[in-house]
Amino acid sequence: MKRWHLVVMLCLLAIISLFVGVGQLNIQGLFAGDAQQWQLLWLSRIPRMASIIIAGMSLSVAGLIMQQLTQNKFVEPTTAGTMEAAKFGVLVSMLVFTSASPMMKAGIAFIFAFIGTLVFMQILKHVKQKNSIFIPLVGIMFGNIISAITIFFAYRFDIVQNVNAFMQGDFSLVVSGQYELIYLSIPLLILAFIFANRFTVAGMGESFARNLGANYQKITNGGLLLVSILSAVVLLSAGTIPFLGLVVPNLVALYRGDHLRKSLWDIMLFGAIFVLVCDMIGRLVIYPYELPISLVVGVIGSGIFLYLILRRERQNGTQA
Repeated sequence: MKRWHLVVMLCLLAIISLFVGVGQLNIQGLFAGDAQQWQLLWLSRIPRMASIIIAGMSLSVAGLIMQQLTQNKFVEPTTAGTMEAAKFGVLVSMLVFTSASPMMKAGIAFIFAFIGTLVFMQILKHVKQKNSIFIPLVGIMFGNIISAITIFFAYRFDIVQNVNAFMQGDFSLVVSGQYELIYLSIPLLILAFIFANRFTVAGMGESFARNLGANYQKITNGGLLLVSILSAVVLLSAGTIPFLGLVVPNLVALYRGDHLRKSLWDIMLFGAIFVLVCDMIGRLVIYPYELPISLVVGVIGSGIFLYLILRRERQNGTQA
C-alpha cells in the first residue's frame, strides 16, 4: 500500500466521521446556515475527529518506539505497565491535589508512567527467558498489579467513578474546551521524527549502539520519556485504548519493514485510520447507543494480536 493511499483514506474517513452519530448533521443543513448544525460540527464533531486522529497517531508511534527499545514486537504502553502507571498517577493527583488542573494531572500521570516504564525495563533485564510472547505477558501482569493497587485506593477513598473514566477509552464526551490537552502530542510526534534514526540504532542492541558512538542509555531514556508523555496525554484526553501500539506497527511492518524512519509516516496514518474505523463501528453497531472505543479496539486488536502470534509461530516452525 502506497503512502498517498493512506492519506486519501484518512481524509475520506475523517470527513465521513463528521456525519456519523446520534445528532443529525448533514451537508444541506450546513449550507443552509443552520446554527445548530454548525454548533454541533464545531463544538463536538471536529474536536472528536481531531482527538481520534491524534490519539491514533500518538499511541501507534509510542508502541513503535517501545518495540524498538525493547527489541520485542509485542510490547507497547498497555503491555508494559506504562498506561496502568499513568492511571495510578491520575489517582494520586485526585487524592493529593484535589483541585489540580488538567496540565498538572498530565504532569503527574507522566511522572508515574515514566517510573512504571523504567521499572518494566529493569524487570526485563532480570528476565532470562527473552521469548517474544513471554515478555509482554510479564508486562501485562506487572500492569495488572498496578491496576489492582489503583482500584483498591479508588474504593478506599470512594472515587471509583472518577477513576473508571480513565479505565475505558471513550471519545463520546470529547467536546470543545475539554480535549485540547491532546494537542501536546503534536510536538512530541515531531521529536519522534527527529530522533527516529537514534531509536533505530538503539533497537539494534546496546553493544551495537555503543560501537557506533551512540549513548545507548540516553537514547533509551529519551524514548521512554516520549512514550510516557504520549501515553499520559492520551489517557487524560480519551482514556485507555488497548493493543493499538502493538497492532498498528506490526501490520505496517508487513509491507513497509522495520526501519523506524521509513515506516513512521505510515504508522501514524494507519494508526489514525484504524481508530477512526473502530470509532465509527462503535457508533453504528448498536445505534443510537455507542460502544466505547476501548471495547472495539480491544476486540479487533486482540484478534489481530492472536493472528500475529500464530503467524510468528508458523514462521519459526518453517525456519526450524
